[in-house]
Amino acid sequence: MTSDNPIRWGIIGPGTIARTFADGVAHSRTGKLVAIATRNPDKPGLADGFPGARIVKGYEALLKDNEVDAIYIATPHTGHAEWAIKAIRAGKHVLVEKPIALSAYDAEAIYYEAKKAGVFAGEAFMYRVHPQTEKLVELVKSGTIGEIRIIRSSFGFSMGSYKPEHRLFANETAGGGILDVGGYPVSMARLIAGAAAGKPFLDPEKVSGVAHLGQSGVDEWASAVLKFPNEIIAEVSCSIMAQQDNVLRIIGSQGRIEVKDFWFASGHKGGIGKIEIFKNGEQETIEVKEDRWLYSFEADAAGDAIRAGEKEFRSPGMNWADSINNLKVLDQWRASVGLEYGVEKAAKRTLNIAGNAVRRGSSIPQRQVPGISKPASVVTLGFEFFPNFAAASLTLDTFYEAGGNVFDTAFVYGGGKTESIFGDWHTSRQVPREEIVLIGKGAHSPLCYPDVISKQLDQSLNRLKTDYVDIYFMHRDNIDVPVGEFVDAMDAEVKRGRIRGIFGGSNWTRERFDEATAYAKKNGKAAPAALSNNFSLAEMLDPIWAGCVAASDDGWKKWLNEKQIPNFAWSSQGRGFFTDRAGRDKRDDEEIVRCWYSDRNFERRDRAIALAKELGRHPIHIALAYVIAQPFPVIPLIGPRTIAELEDSLSALDIKLTPEQVKWLEA
Repeated sequence: MTSDNPIRWGIIGPGTIARTFADGVAHSRTGKLVAIATRNPDKPGLADGFPGARIVKGYEALLKDNEVDAIYIATPHTGHAEWAIKAIRAGKHVLVEKPIALSAYDAEAIYYEAKKAGVFAGEAFMYRVHPQTEKLVELVKSGTIGEIRIIRSSFGFSMGSYKPEHRLFANETAGGGILDVGGYPVSMARLIAGAAAGKPFLDPEKVSGVAHLGQSGVDEWASAVLKFPNEIIAEVSCSIMAQQDNVLRIIGSQGRIEVKDFWFASGHKGGIGKIEIFKNGEQETIEVKEDRWLYSFEADAAGDAIRAGEKEFRSPGMNWADSINNLKVLDQWRASVGLEYGVEKAAKRTLNIAGNAVRRGSSIPQRQVPGISKPASVVTLGFEFFPNFAAASLTLDTFYEAGGNVFDTAFVYGGGKTESIFGDWHTSRQVPREEIVLIGKGAHSPLCYPDVISKQLDQSLNRLKTDYVDIYFMHRDNIDVPVGEFVDAMDAEVKRGRIRGIFGGSNWTRERFDEATAYAKKNGKAAPAALSNNFSLAEMLDPIWAGCVAASDDGWKKWLNEKQIPNFAWSSQGRGFFTDRAGRDKRDDEEIVRCWYSDRNFERRDRAIALAKELGRHPIHIALAYVIAQPFPVIPLIGPRTIAELEDSLSALDIKLTPEQVKWLEA
């Protein structure tokens, strides 16, 4: 696209904010509004707010419109992620009204789609690209009021009374103040804290929030305190039922700066913005005069980036990392006050992020695991790190849609949250239970006793919303208890039909496993037939957690090869050892140093780096491919926190290492 061609804009969701953006495009130097999409094209007066634009019936039609280059998405909050991803997949650049998504996890999914598609994507905080904001950053950087210590910022208004029909009070469309206007004071605080540190933005190390939740369950007024690494403290607040003064106050060691309605800058149609400086008992007013319309700056910032082939806003606009991290603060704020929208729960969130039904794919290879009747994916998904169903479902959906069907859960993960999330996921998606290979784990220290297994499995199955697991592991071993008692307890669950595949030990020694097998054979019991121990190209030198067992050394490989016992291997990629986080001269990460640093492991890491370079991949991909290429069944557990991390891991599955390459990596 040349600089002579206008960016041809389309709009999805022709409401009030969309009309405001249309005014901005009309007064921009880079853009032209050509079409708006609506589900109600016959609405009286619709065309008046968008002069000169074609009215397109239905959002999907706009995505197929070849005369549209970029789409501004102004649906209610709950439609932002869905339509952003659909537009991106249609090859369109997107500018999404804030918040770009309900959570940072959803935002990461949007930007990852944009990265894959090679298109521009941005969150529409229009004030960030206005000259007044640039001037404010300049004043902070120049030390006009000394060292910045406190930031106070608010965006609050009053709707007068509760209006159940209004979107701001609607739980089902993620109403309330935090998502609607709370992002403004948070983004400004992060911008100013960053300017004080010489960075584009800075993220708080601590967020503590409070709020009043109204009768519909949304926040009607709320405040939060943010503590930054450079000792700056920010107090932010928002409201939909309390009129606030809406003054930004930046307090320094030598004075303060105040800006009224900072997000409105010099006004919708241009005008004079004022920055007040109070210092040494005197007041100075800096006027920022602009004739251009407020939203034209946003349209041109996006337009300039698109024309330059850039994928995100330039600073002080919100780039992808800035946008994601802003939502992380809002996520923490909401978590502090217990605010989770109904649409984020399984009962309402039954489709994937793009609004489609979840169906199993076939790109992940399958293998037959001894003792399991159904084919299993060559990797297993663990997901113990997610805060809620909405976050976890993104990764669960993507894994299943790629063909993954083995899932790792445990009684202790998140105090049972992981099991409940999985139960909600497979039932809300109506995933056939017979397609899933479900791993359950119990009897974790300190409750590692035979009589605990049945009691914990009762609770686990209830959370998992199923009446059986396919694989069961004792999560730890207790050598003070005769191994036969554990075998008896698990055999009883096999006979009850609650373990319908295989069972075994997680973090068991091979001596203990052999002893259990001998006991089972002698007494006519079901024998243990699986392990879940660490296995990696890098040999774990010191247990990550107490009671952990690694099965990566030569003795273990010989035993595994002879027995052909499937090992569902955790930390199969060395927990960062094969990434840039590790290196002979890097010792900041205590865990990596303690668990993995040895001459032998570094030699293997060097070889993984060399092979990765030869194959055009990354060392961590080689590490995963090495595990899968063993002559005995190893099924690696992967624990991605985002869709991008998941797909990066899955990209290693097309690497087929030869036996010679495996031996060479082992040196």
